[in-house]
Amino acid sequence: MKTNNKLFITILAGSMIFGACKESFLEIPPQGVYDEASLSNKKGLNGMLINAYATLDGQEGTWYAGASNWVWGSVAGGDAYKGSEESDQVDVNPVVRFVHQPSNPIILNKWNGTYDGIRQANLVLRILPNVTDITAGEATQIGAEARFLRGHHHFEGKKMWKNIPYVDETVTDFKIPNTSGADYVNIWPQIEADLKYAYDNLDETKPNAGRINKWGAAAYLAKAYMFQKKFTEAKALYDLIIANGKTTKGDKYGLMDNYGGNFRVTSENNKETIFAIQSSYGDGSNTNGNYDNALNFPHNSGPKPGGCCGFFQPSQSFVNSFKTDAGGLPTPTTFNATNVTSDELVTSAAPFVPYAGTLDPRLDWSVGRRSVPYYDWGVHPGRDWIRDVIFGGPYSPKKNTYYRADQGTTAGVVGWGWANTALNYTIMRFADVLLMAAEAEIEVGSLATATNYVNMVRTRAKNSPVLNGAVDAANYLVNTYPVFGSQAAGRTAVRFERKLELGMEGHRFFDLVRWEIADTEINPYLTIEGTRRPGPLAGATFVKGKHEYFPIPDFVISQSFKDGAATIKQNPGY
Repeated sequence: MKTNNKLFITILAGSMIFGACKESFLEIPPQGVYDEASLSNKKGLNGMLINAYATLDGQEGTWYAGASNWVWGSVAGGDAYKGSEESDQVDVNPVVRFVHQPSNPIILNKWNGTYDGIRQANLVLRILPNVTDITAGEATQIGAEARFLRGHHHFEGKKMWKNIPYVDETVTDFKIPNTSGADYVNIWPQIEADLKYAYDNLDETKPNAGRINKWGAAAYLAKAYMFQKKFTEAKALYDLIIANGKTTKGDKYGLMDNYGGNFRVTSENNKETIFAIQSSYGDGSNTNGNYDNALNFPHNSGPKPGGCCGFFQPSQSFVNSFKTDAGGLPTPTTFNATNVTSDELVTSAAPFVPYAGTLDPRLDWSVGRRSVPYYDWGVHPGRDWIRDVIFGGPYSPKKNTYYRADQGTTAGVVGWGWANTALNYTIMRFADVLLMAAEAEIEVGSLATATNYVNMVRTRAKNSPVLNGAVDAANYLVNTYPVFGSQAAGRTAVRFERKLELGMEGHRFFDLVRWEIADTEINPYLTIEGTRRPGPLAGATFVKGKHEYFPIPDFVISQSFKDGAATIKQNPGY
């Protein structure tokens, strides 16, 4: 059980005072024994703030709603297949093929998780003025944290659906239009205002590692600028963050010496952590332990992390991305022409032969593949850990899983056989900041500075081999870039670097959309993967102008009717 320097989240969303959806997606009055008046004190207010933090992982007992975005960011973006088998979690299948509809229940899960988070933050802000037993300084910090969380959730909704209503603590009529006349409402100014308020008012350090601090809010605000192509504003903020930014514990931001240190429970909340969802194990709840990734552990025989279920399997295209050329640089235009070898088609007549080319070691921190150690579980056995290799491929996810040494203390199999782990999901880390800053430099700053930021990330990768005993587990070769010769070269390099550095972390699809290249990246992926995985992907197509955003759930539109008309308008194309 993790208790040291953590934001404790044993009070889960829904367990304190709140219930389930009623007449609309936000009209959820208090259901339990406490009302707002009885919570208008320091203890009640802090309990509600903890409750608001708990919504980062989605709604209790619900998958696909949290900020890990493994379906929405990574599967939709080509990092991974759904995995497992076609007949399990069937509502993910249409998302994989880009044929999802407004009636899809997991899209509603994400919407409900997003607006439940907004609601919880707003409850804190609504009660805050009535609390008299806190100091002015305490009130400012609580208000700034709640406004950050509200900004975070609206940001999540903006990435998912673009055309969403903004809801603040003054709202009493929840049937809020997402249109203004014939046009959709732009809520970026309100998101910016929430994040900027947090940046301007939060302390640099916090008593718990899981709370947002000044510099974490700054990094979020800069990312909001990047999503709007406000590169000048983003660059100015990134300059400050890189020079002066600190973690909640007061450590200057920096890259971990070893890439894999970001994915180990014993080294989380480190100098690279900007903001993370805090997880715990053994606290009496089976849903506080990275529940959004509960399905995403290797399946089938032998000792392995988790008891279920074989989802979120890395794609062959993602694995191929980690090839390097003779100079140790990526190959963004040719990486997918041939495959890094696997044991998918191995027979007695055609035994497994490991890939002989050079690779970036981040592959083996991100992906479990045959012949390479899978943390301390031994060498990954390839398809022996796969539920349906023809459907999901021969690879296992790795960043969300745990070490064998952690079993029984910070991880283990619970409930009906799924795994509970205290390993946090890091929503944003310093490598993300450096690569965003490099993008901003490419657009409005210095190509040399952009190259330096990318090379900082690549140097750390070079120094992070996965070892098999005392030797490298594969033929690793990573080197740094010479100064980018043009904006175009810089864009190609930094965009591919984000794929390598942040793969399987829920970012890829949203990056492709904000770069306005989703169709030109995803359709070639679907074409080639349709030959490798014809069951889930043959014939799948991404439609430009439609699939950049997900459909607003039917339930939301049906519950938005006011005076005989829907106040929420569906996204284009659905």
